[in-house]
Amino acid sequence: MLPIEAGSRTMGGPEATSGRPRTVIPGTVSMTRSDTLSADAAGLRIAVLVSRYHTEITDALEKGARSAFEAAGGDPGMLEVFDSPGAFELAGLASVALETGRFDAVVCLGCVIRGETSHDAWINGAVAHELAAMSSRHGRPAAFGVITCNDIDQARARAGGDRGDKGIESMDAAIAAVRTAASIRAGADA
Repeated sequence: MLPIEAGSRTMGGPEATSGRPRTVIPGTVSMTRSDTLSADAAGLRIAVLVSRYHTEITDALEKGARSAFEAAGGDPGMLEVFDSPGAFELAGLASVALETGRFDAVVCLGCVIRGETSHDAWINGAVAHELAAMSSRHGRPAAFGVITCNDIDQARARAGGDRGDKGIESMDAAIAAVRTAASIRAGADA
């Protein structure tokens, strides 16, 4: 194990502001979440796109995203929620939302459960790839809040259960990305 000093930047995020030294095993990436990014949603308008497959899960994700937005100081009236027929359609609808210019970011929520075929890999890969590309094209964040799992119990655990809440995580990521992009742009203008 290699100790990483506070103040260094690694592929797990900057730990400098938290002051906590980290230990990283070579060849691995830390999956711990940094609590140092801005979660200030005041004044932001965000679109939330929710897949209608596995609604038990996606409704819970939507609830988590809403609560995260409000907890970050967002005005509930500035959060617009739209239904998506399925997870695959999330990317296309997110592009439409960003093209309007009305939203600072989009949060895409869904649940794809592995079945007997490889459809889950095709759907998840396509959506993740297109959301990343779209975010680059539009210069605004498109958060990937699609749970990808083996069974419904794993999905429940990640939709507000004992493994966290992907709705909250995705909203927090979108808010932080908007604020970070604004900081980058402000520095570029100076």
